[in-house]
Amino acid sequence: MSAIGNAWNEFVNYLQYLCDNVDLIIFLAIAAIGITAALFVVMDKEAMHSAFYLALTFVMVAVVFIILEAEFMAIVQMFVYVGAITILFAFSIMLTRRYIMKSGGDNDDE
Repeated sequence: MSAIGNAWNEFVNYLQYLCDNVDLIIFLAIAAIGITAALFVVMDKEAMHSAFYLALTFVMVAVVFIILEAEFMAIVQMFVYVGAITILFAFSIMLTRRYIMKSGGDNDDE
């Protein structure tokens, strides 16, 4: 019975530790979302979806900068990477896809 009581006390101590460190829970949630989005960037078959997952990954990095109280880096991250690089990827994917589909010969309108 003492093993169960000891395990229960450790569990209660762990919950108390998590309640005292809410910022740790928030960071772990943001890190989990960012890592999952980064995995989807590589594993998704649609190039446009990968570009949007890349934008989500960049946003999560900006949120981590905000948590670290580096607001300037977060703003630069949002403007440069999310605003410019990801939109550049999205536009290039949209424009090259149209060109490839027109020259591929698999259109239904012929």
